[in-house]
Amino acid sequence: MAGTETAETQQPTRRARPTPVAWVLLLPIRFYRKAISPFLPPMCRFYPSCSTYAAEALTRHGAARGSYLAVRRLLRCGPWTPPGRDPVPEKFSFRHQSPGMSTEE
Repeated sequence: MAGTETAETQQPTRRARPTPVAWVLLLPIRFYRKAISPFLPPMCRFYPSCSTYAAEALTRHGAARGSYLAVRRLLRCGPWTPPGRDPVPEKFSFRHQSPGMSTEE
């Protein structure tokens, strides 16, 4: 029927909110992005940048899992890894999953 809306279309998209511990861990990232990053040339090998990735991972997955994802991303940020797009995964996994790569074998 035209004019009927499902519950999914009526609710606005809810933005993830960081847990209290994740919020504290976001403070140094916010400081870096406002006070240090503007004075450095852009040199991140990935999109989004490592600081953006860390902030999104902490907000989306919480303090422990988000910290794990952020550290794993920082360890990949070197000349031995090809650059490219590396978004925060929708679902947490201990295995690195490239975009378009399935963990099912």
